[in-house]
Amino acid sequence: MPFHHSGQLKYFTFERLSQAGVTHAIFTRRGGVSTARWKSLNFGRRVGDHPERVAENHRRAFRALGRSPESMAEVRQVHGASVACFDQPPHPAAGHPAADALLTDRAHITLLMRFADCVPILLFDPHKQVVGLAHAGWRGTIKGVAAAAVRQMQARYDCRPQHILAAIGPSICPQHYEVGEDVAAQARQAFGNHTPCLIIENGRTKFDLWQANEWVLRQVGVRNVEVARICTACHLEDWFSHRAEQGSTGRFGALIGLENGTSARRG
Repeated sequence: MPFHHSGQLKYFTFERLSQAGVTHAIFTRRGGVSTARWKSLNFGRRVGDHPERVAENHRRAFRALGRSPESMAEVRQVHGASVACFDQPPHPAAGHPAADALLTDRAHITLLMRFADCVPILLFDPHKQVVGLAHAGWRGTIKGVAAAAVRQMQARYDCRPQHILAAIGPSICPQHYEVGEDVAAQARQAFGNHTPCLIIENGRTKFDLWQANEWVLRQVGVRNVEVARICTACHLEDWFSHRAEQGSTGRFGALIGLENGTSARRG
């Protein structure tokens, strides 16, 4: 089963990444300490929630995976295609770089990103022992943040795309993701003849972020792509959804790290 529990926490994992021995999880909104519209496992620091509650949510998630919170590497997500590489966890006082993809080949680092409808993309090269995590909303999808992450894996770590395992996590499905003509026009320009990612129904255009990001990954040579096909807007009992909750919501977290990143026992 792709869903697992640690106490009251519930999280999703991918079969192929698990078989490859990668520590990873996409945490649902269950099992945290946040209240009100952020109930309950909110990872978002900038959505109005109390900082200490967010910190406790982080601690619970890291403990569930047997990772140290001090191993966390994160960025300021800006809906772009920049990639940040980490050799050490950043010092909390140093601030966070602006980027929408993270990479590391260090086992003592745990990558973390936050989502509420946008697409989590997890990456792993078992040959070079490199993990990655990307955040793709419609802007990042059109800008090709997934491809940018793969190219940086090639350039910095000498990875080969055909060796990379990719996974597309829970995010908004096309039936719930209607877009305007401005977004549709940018998508047509980015994807050319690959129009199935845009669905026209009753004069309304819907954007299939799952198919679009899988296409982006395959265009740069990634052959092994697993898609969760879980819609965040359809399942508010498990996920925060910016679209379904009219922007008044929290953020769920995705984590990934190489095995043996900590000596702590799994919770």
